[in-house]
Amino acid sequence: MNIQRRQFLATCGLATLSTQIPILAAQGKLSLNTIIKPPRLQVGDTVGLIAPAGIVEPKDIEVVKQYLTELGLKVKLGAHILDRYGYLAGKDADRALDINTMFGDRSVKAIITMRGGWGCNRILPLLDYPLIRSHPKILMGYSDITSLLLAINARSRIITFHGPVAISTWSPFVLDYLKRILFNKEAMTMENIKTGEVRVEAIAPGKAKGKLVGGNLSVLSAMVGSPYLPSWYQSILFVEDTNEDVYRVDRMLTQLKNTGILNQIAGFIFGQCTDCSLGDEPSFTLMQVLQDHILPLGIPAWYGSMIGHLKDKFILPIGLEVEIDAEAGTIKLLEAAVS
Repeated sequence: MNIQRRQFLATCGLATLSTQIPILAAQGKLSLNTIIKPPRLQVGDTVGLIAPAGIVEPKDIEVVKQYLTELGLKVKLGAHILDRYGYLAGKDADRALDINTMFGDRSVKAIITMRGGWGCNRILPLLDYPLIRSHPKILMGYSDITSLLLAINARSRIITFHGPVAISTWSPFVLDYLKRILFNKEAMTMENIKTGEVRVEAIAPGKAKGKLVGGNLSVLSAMVGSPYLPSWYQSILFVEDTNEDVYRVDRMLTQLKNTGILNQIAGFIFGQCTDCSLGDEPSFTLMQVLQDHILPLGIPAWYGSMIGHLKDKFILPIGLEVEIDAEAGTIKLLEAAVS
């Protein structure tokens, strides 16, 4: 093997992985294609806080500490959580090191990201995916954290969680979902609040089953062509976004279509497009764009799920088998998301 190839494999984390395959096989352990569920949270557990993307303020840490303490959890901070490097929370190598360290730390049972912004795509080649797989833990966040959730699900084959970041609003709705899914191991059905302002609009009716994958549409589309995305075959794709003109949503969905991703999925959910606008030029509505791209697929689909940049949001296990009902706007977990 030449030097360049060794360096490439080391960067991707494959060199270490290739040495573990024979050992795992000999021990009769799980194959690399098996999805691993992280252990559930319990009172008294320690949660690690990290800042893999945008800059964090000390006051933000104190707020989330209070919420986690009220849940009976302890808190451990990443060594570089308050670092600053331009608009990033520290240099790439340091932000990646905090992730690898938290996964390798046996005292830490779950990892919550402080905020999104930008930066996670930059550190994907620096993550130790075999280490992460050998120490499965709850990892939660959304927006720019989509990069981490998808890459770790794809490369380490563990369930990750699209849910609040530390600076999110920890509303009673969010806390209820957190307790039921991450503490109590409930295979619950997610449904919009009946009295809420967020309403379901069916794009195409029907029910479908598949592996749940997705996240922020802008971040996901920026990952297309990289080795950090999971298989899309017969999956349920969910997306959300914020502060995007409708033509940009059109452009990103067109990219997913042209790369063959949309043609593989079994169901589609667009959560919320918060503060998205028609722009200054003549425009389609967002629903018209969704109908253009999704209706020809002949799959169940809807807009308006409580996913994205809003106060009350679902906690979605990426990589778990679910059943969706487009008319009801429900997402039913077919099994517990944690072990």
